[in-house]
Amino acid sequence: MAANKILVVEDEAPIREMIVFHLSRAGFETLEAGDCKVARELLVDERPDLALIDWMLPDMSGLELTRMLKRDKENDDIAIIMLTARADEYDKVSGLDSGADDYITKPFSPRELVARIQAVLRRAGADNDETVSSGVLSLDTAGHRVSANGNEIRLGPTEYRLLKFLMTHPDRVYSRSQLLDRVWGANVYVEERTVDVHVRRLRKALADEAADDYIQTVRGAGYRFSNREK
Repeated sequence: MAANKILVVEDEAPIREMIVFHLSRAGFETLEAGDCKVARELLVDERPDLALIDWMLPDMSGLELTRMLKRDKENDDIAIIMLTARADEYDKVSGLDSGADDYITKPFSPRELVARIQAVLRRAGADNDETVSSGVLSLDTAGHRVSANGNEIRLGPTEYRLLKFLMTHPDRVYSRSQLLDRVWGANVYVEERTVDVHVRRLRKALADEAADDYIQTVRGAGYRFSNREK
């Protein structure tokens, strides 16, 4: 099996070299960029599986680069982890809202970094599986079918995409704006309450099999998928 390819976008050479060293030891293929210009070229030419992007870069912020990637249909499937010294909650939320899959604050241990990268890659790879299962629910990504307790559940295309996204990113809370970007697309302009409408439809479809509680509301934050009790 080919090694996962990781693009490290970090302008401080000693930090970048340290990251590349540990990722190489962990079996990853690595690419290096000291600014966003080089990063964009490597994204086009090399198509990495994941980009590790520092927040502070000389020509464009990592936040802006992440938003640009998630708006680009050629690159919106690349997993992204933001790497930064900014540790307050507002900055973490900003990073995740931009489309990042995870957020790691400096200083960090190489072991934690590798573990977080592996976890994000597993979640990203879930979309390639033929079947995703959780509790009584089973989602066949090849056949676009959903079943619970062996009974097929009919979903509209948007409800299907919403369920697929949430099932492949379990136990993580997503705001309405994040779900709009990930399920509807960054360039589709609809109101955030549209998410609520489709969540209600999805829950209604799952209710007959007592799986509607898997779509959980987190007050003041958004929605998550979990087959564990709230």
